[in-house]
Parts: sequence; structure tokens; C-alpha cells
Amino acid sequence: MSDFTDLVDLAAERLGGAVLAANDEFFAPKENLLKAGEAVWIEGEYTEVGKWMDGWETRRRREPGHDWCLVRLGLPGLLRGVIVDTAHFRGNYPESCSLEACAVEGYPGLYELEEAEWTEIFSRSPLQGDSKNRFPIEGESGRLTHLRFNIFPDGGVARLRVYGDVIPDWARLVRFGGEIDLAAVENGGLVLTCSDMFFGNRHNLILPGPPLGMHDGWETRRRRGPGHDWAIVKLGTRGAIHRVEVDTSHFKGNAPGSCSIEGCDGDLDGWREILPLTPLRPNTRHRFDQIAAAGPITHARLNIHPDGGVARLRLFGALAG
Repeated sequence: MSDFTDLVDLAAERLGGAVLAANDEFFAPKENLLKAGEAVWIEGEYTEVGKWMDGWETRRRREPGHDWCLVRLGLPGLLRGVIVDTAHFRGNYPESCSLEACAVEGYPGLYELEEAEWTEIFSRSPLQGDSKNRFPIEGESGRLTHLRFNIFPDGGVARLRVYGDVIPDWARLVRFGGEIDLAAVENGGLVLTCSDMFFGNRHNLILPGPPLGMHDGWETRRRRGPGHDWAIVKLGTRGAIHRVEVDTSHFKGNAPGSCSIEGCDGDLDGWREILPLTPLRPNTRHRFDQIAAAGPITHARLNIHPDGGVARLRLFGALAG
């Protein structure tokens, strides 16, 4: 990816990310840091302690030191870049920040995290107010599970986005056998690209859980010329697909008329059919158990004809030997 923001936000609240602790949250709570969507400003809105802010904001520090919070990643993985968004914090943003990370499996408490071996991801770096401050991360950080976000000396941050490559625990996933959704974001799947996503982001296709509404799927604009729309998914690992689900839930007047699925092994060429062109119904979770034996693949291409919206794509199969 040329832009790390095209990757998965490993800390997203939707994916299980959480702010576990903060040394101070006097003006605005730590949980705001990982909220979905852009931070908002409400003119004239105040709380009993001060101006209402859509972010995490600490009190003015009058002694040495700095403020910090601990974040549990929703999906463990390799860090590629961080956005520290200070939206609407103009006279009250931190002067600088730094980021540390560690890998602790299971569900550690605060004491265990304090005793963990922390690695500096990026050193103390200046911040701009009311800005999306970008911090690309070079090198291989390894599989990380928790972050310590430091701000110097105090102030407010609206959102923290942590982009990277999901690294699943494959040993755990295959321990009890059975099928695995090889396209799922929690299993390392990634929607690399698509023909169009005017109304709905392509990454929504492989999110966990049922779709929340029409806004929570992938939707293209109305096609006025020949052709069809498509999205390419990189599987979490190479595998053989056994069955497929194409979910058009909430898309009632704008579902595709039909779809097909192809797969390839390695480079994005040599596509072979997995699911032939098949009619789709609006607002329906389609299950296709009889699919072509395409052999092990690394990528899948969902073709929708001619356009429209799909809420979820599930590609169930087994890891290739």
C-alpha cells in the first residue's frame, strides 16, 4: 500500500480496540480517542468542568511529567502508520507525542502491562493543532497487542488511528479444525482495491458481525455505461474456498442484479471461476455451498453486475497445506 491509511485500523473500537487506562481525563474521556467517525465541534456546548470536546483531554499540568493512556489493539498486528488527530484542539493540543508498544497475549491487567517489555515505535515528535498528524512507521515492529500513547506535557487529542497488517494467531484458529473465513479482517483479510466506492467503503465488506445498515457496506455509484463493478480481496492466508456468503442486507432498491467470484494464486492474474454469474436478491444473506473447486488461492475478486451495494462477503475454507 502506498498510503498506510488504506490498511486496517488495528485500534478501531469496532474491531475490539479499547483505551484501558489514562493518568488523567479531566476535561474529556479517554474513550473518545477510538470512536468511529470524525470528531465534531459543538459551538457553545459546555460541561460542568469546561468546554465540551470530542476527544481525550487532560487538565493543565503544573508539575513535571507528561500524560499517557494505554490502548489495547482490537486486532494484533504489525504497525505501518499512525494518525494523531487534533481536530478542533487549537489552543489546547499537546506540544508533542510519542508511542510505545508491547506484545502480551491474553487479557493482561494494568500491572502486567506495566511490567511488560515496551518498545518505542516513534520518539517524541511535534504536533500541530487541529490537524491529522501523520507518523509513518518504518521497519518490522513484530506482532503487537498494546500501545502506550504519551502526550507532552498535557492537552487534548481527538482521535488516534493505528494502521497496520493484521497478524492472526493461526495456531489458535486451526486448533479445533473446521472452516475459517479467510477473507475476514480479523483473520488478516484486506480489500486491496475496487472499481468504485462512491457511497460505501470497500473495507466494510469484510468487517466482523452483521451489517449495521446500508451505510455499513460497500456501495458503488449508478453505472451509466458498459461493464460492471468489482472488489479484490487479499485473503489472510493461502487457502481453498469451500463455500461463500454474499450478503445484501439493507440494500433494498440498490442491490446488484447478480454477482460472480473469481480467485487467483499469487500474482493478480490467472483468475479462475469460483462462483459463476448468479442472481442476487435485495436485502438477503445468500449462501452458496456448491462452488467450483478452484484449488488454493491467495486473492478473490467479487464482481457485481452492473453496480450496487453488498454488505458482507464471507469466503469460508481451509488453509492450504
